[in-house]
Amino acid sequence: MSYVVTKTDLPGALLLEPKVFGDERGFFFESFNQRDFQEATGLDVTFVQDNHSKSAKGVLRGLHYQIQHPQGKLVRVIEGSVFDVVVDLRRSSPYFGKWLSIELSAENKRQLWIPPGFGHGFVVTSETAEFLYKSTDYWFPEHERNLKWNDPALGIQWPMDVKPKLAAKDLAGKLLSESELFL
Repeated sequence: MSYVVTKTDLPGALLLEPKVFGDERGFFFESFNQRDFQEATGLDVTFVQDNHSKSAKGVLRGLHYQIQHPQGKLVRVIEGSVFDVVVDLRRSSPYFGKWLSIELSAENKRQLWIPPGFGHGFVVTSETAEFLYKSTDYWFPEHERNLKWNDPALGIQWPMDVKPKLAAKDLAGKLLSESELFL
């Protein structure tokens, strides 16, 4: 098995830590193996799209989700570090509106499974960060929604001492109380 899987405080969201083999030459690990992923997580998912972003320190992306064609995501950082956040947006869930954060970095090589029905975002905590996303459905811009990153109802404690750098769509994010959400 190429992963150690840990359940998080939000049922369904999983932390995956790959087995890394290293010596004085460097390291090697399987970043994804369908059979091992299914065996370790119990999830039978198909990834249809990979995304790769690079961002500077203080860039905050999120909190994003798709109301139609919800995406499950397997995310990781290959350069730098981020403070990664997921929010349960399923109204029927006892964890609705709850969030968790995990540091993902090139150094710790952790991955996070984010199930459909969750919002996702991150802020870059290193000088730069490169972030990889595997998703279970395609991106449909007409179905993308953005939750306000600093919604007081969520109370996310972002580790920033300056205003984040945001895209226009993230500046226009809606409060949880105003958002189109999952059942």
